[in-house]
This record gives sequence, structure tokens and C-alpha cells, in this order.
Amino acid sequence: MIEIKTAKEANTEILALLGTITYVESHGHFIDNKMDLDEYIKDAFSVSKTRIDMNNQKNVFYIIYIDELPVGYAKLVLNSGHKNMTSKKSCKLERIYILQHFIPLKIGQQFLTFLEEIVSNQQLDMMWLSVYKENKRAIRFYQRNEYKEVGKSTFLVNGIGYENIVFEKKLIRKSTA
Repeated sequence: MIEIKTAKEANTEILALLGTITYVESHGHFIDNKMDLDEYIKDAFSVSKTRIDMNNQKNVFYIIYIDELPVGYAKLVLNSGHKNMTSKKSCKLERIYILQHFIPLKIGQQFLTFLEEIVSNQQLDMMWLSVYKENKRAIRFYQRNEYKEVGKSTFLVNGIGYENIVFEKKLIRKSTA
């Protein structure tokens, strides 16, 4: 059974572990210097950094479970824009990762749909994200889900720049009536 739950402070260690593993699985092969990767992981996915991120009111984390086993997570940054955005009422999908073993189950689609509904229910009309330009599987996934390219950004890993593509999707806002 698949469940998606809002992460709580008690889930900090699970989020840090999922973040570390899924980042290495999805991006590790793109980073030439493994010491740079290790330094980035230690900083970005430490328990203390994850706790700080969880305590930021703009951030909301979700964990996706299969049969009570945490297999992925997402991080939304509410009311977050980008210089190329066409909307001021937008949300950044900063992270959505599934453990590699579970990707063939296609739960990423269910997870993304869930997140888009959450954002729409927050009276936000746009969701945006960035994807490393060499991550072809992720790019195809977002294009299939009607995300449109709106610009570029640079993602730094230990001072090394990686070119990302910025995507956005207009969401249908839920009525408050």
C-alpha cells in the first residue's frame, strides 16, 4: 500500500538518510570528483541541516511509503519564485526523490500529482523546479507532466557549477468558495 505523509520532526533522520542515498543514486555519476560529492552530501543532507530546513516555515517535506517503508521524499518551498517565473504565487519543488529500487513502480507520478494538488490547495498557481541538464530521465518526466522550460540556473556542488534547466507548470487553483 502506498501512503504519502507530511514529514514531522521525528522523521529528520529518515529524511537525511533518504536525501543522501537518493542524491547519490540520481546525481552521483554526474559529479566527476567524488570528494566534491562527499563534501556536498555531508553539508546538504546532514541531520542538522535537515533539521534546520524542516524548521523553516516556508519548507514542507513529504515522505512516500510503500507498505510502511519510506522509499522517497519531497521538499516544497512555499511562496518561492524565480527570476523567470510568470507568477508571483508560486512554489518551488526543490526535491522529489525515490529510492532507485522503487522507481520502476512508477510512484513518482503519483507523488508529483499529490504535490501539485497540495500546492494548488495552498492557493498557489505555479510550481517550478530545476533539473540538471544531463538528467534526461527527469527532464522527460517533467515534460510528460506539462512542465515548460523557462530558463537556466547554475547548481553548485562544492564550488563547481552544473547547468540546470528551470521548468514551471501552471496549476489550476482550487476555489476557496
